Amino acid sequence: MANAYVSTDSASLGGTVGSAGLVQKAYDRLLEFALRSEPLIRSVADKRPAKQSIPGSTVVLQRYVDLTAQTTALTEAVDPDAVAMTTPTSVTITLNEYGNSVLVTRALELFSLADVDPAIANIIAFNLADSIDAVAMATLRAGTNVIYSGSTATSTATVTAAATLSSANIRKAVAKLRAGKSVARKGSLYWAGLHPEVSHDLRAETGAGGWRLPHEYNSNDNIWAGEIGSYEGAYFVESARMFNDTDGASSAKVYRTILCGKEALAEAVAEEPHIVIGPVIDQLMRFRPMGWYGVLGFARYREEALYRIESGSSIA
Repeated sequence: MANAYVSTDSASLGGTVGSAGLVQKAYDRLLEFALRSEPLIRSVADKRPAKQSIPGSTVVLQRYVDLTAQTTALTEAVDPDAVAMTTPTSVTITLNEYGNSVLVTRALELFSLADVDPAIANIIAFNLADSIDAVAMATLRAGTNVIYSGSTATSTATVTAAATLSSANIRKAVAKLRAGKSVARKGSLYWAGLHPEVSHDLRAETGAGGWRLPHEYNSNDNIWAGEIGSYEGAYFVESARMFNDTDGASSAKVYRTILCGKEALAEAVAEEPHIVIGPVIDQLMRFRPMGWYGVLGFARYREEALYRIESGSSIA
């Protein structure tokens, strides 16, 4: 007679017979987070007030206008008339408080298998960068200089999905920036931020031969995260952070591609955004707040240094 064996595999140990519950679930103590795109837009702000006269809720930046060129030769023994200085152009930045917080409970700290503080700090730090980037983008994409892609589009509401970003759009924006005497950001190149689904259409039209890839730059050129190359007078940074919305014709998704020179966006900071760990204030000491806080604001400093192209995408 064959010997009878009692199974001792993991199914029986964790089942309802005998030593039930000896086999447990194992948890990875390394916490994972949502896939994230790198902050981008705040990096475009390159005009920060360095000398603030007094504390205040607004910061006023003043920009002088150049004198008109004088091409008439002076006359001997005639004292030329003095010309009046033009009143400086003022740009006002409103400082606002921004922040967010979560409440860490004592129970969470006691019962969690993972170390929760580093995980929460990670989430808060990204929320800080993500939020400030969104505030900067809202200011940048509200510029008054706009080019609508497509032969019939005259507003955001008339942009169709078929009105994809073209090289002609890029050439026009760069020409407008140069005509407005906007100073380029990298050598002779303007900064251009575009969404990956828009980048797909532009590169499909131009082909690889028209682009200068980042590894072909001069060795002293700074390379942005997400930079895909230069083309038609601009260097392009691809990011899913570039704003888009279903506000086109027939609810088509409209993408905002931004081209700008130096000092297009100004930033004023009263208190740099930072991580805050609040005090325990409840009677039983069960709750501890963690968050971030900052006081700052953005404004378009040189409107002539900023152009926005609104287009659709073939893969939206």
